[in-house]
Amino acid sequence: MGATSGISVKTIAVIGAGDQGRALAAAAARAGFTVYLEDVMPVKLRHAQEALGDLAGVHYVSTVEDAVHDADLAIDFVPDELESKLEIVSLLDRMAPPRTLLLIPTRALSITDLASCTYRAAQCVGVKPGDPDAPYRTNLVSAPVEIIRSKFVTEAALRAAQAFFAAMSISSEIVEDRLEPMLVKNQQNS
Repeated sequence: MGATSGISVKTIAVIGAGDQGRALAAAAARAGFTVYLEDVMPVKLRHAQEALGDLAGVHYVSTVEDAVHDADLAIDFVPDELESKLEIVSLLDRMAPPRTLLLIPTRALSITDLASCTYRAAQCVGVKPGDPDAPYRTNLVSAPVEIIRSKFVTEAALRAAQAFFAAMSISSEIVEDRLEPMLVKNQQNS
């Protein structure tokens, strides 16, 4: 479990209990993290419980608020389109404790844009599978990952994200946000 430059990650909120969310929740629990797996659809939570069995460290919850109440890191698995991502990032930003890192899987959106819509832009980290040819649905636990640096994020947040994946034996590389920000394009660079 990771402690990097004052950021300690022990409790994880996984938003979305579909295939990707379940796989990440299982990998995180096996690595020793406490995991709160959330889905608004009860059938998905039931399927997750059936698939994961009595895996120690995984708690099943039906609200985002219950998932993030004590989270050090929250990761979402909502569709990678602007409206869905903005909605979940905004919700996580409001409900999670101020210390919580937001790990945002995206291939199609600028992490700089998404981070700019929060009160914790310095703690928003993008992530995607490191293989550019992998299908979008490739799970983050089955391939090396790219950790995407926004123009706002701190080095400590990037290192904490790397430590999180390293604890699950997943290699990672920090890369720049390659997508042109649309929401913050007229702002001056910091």
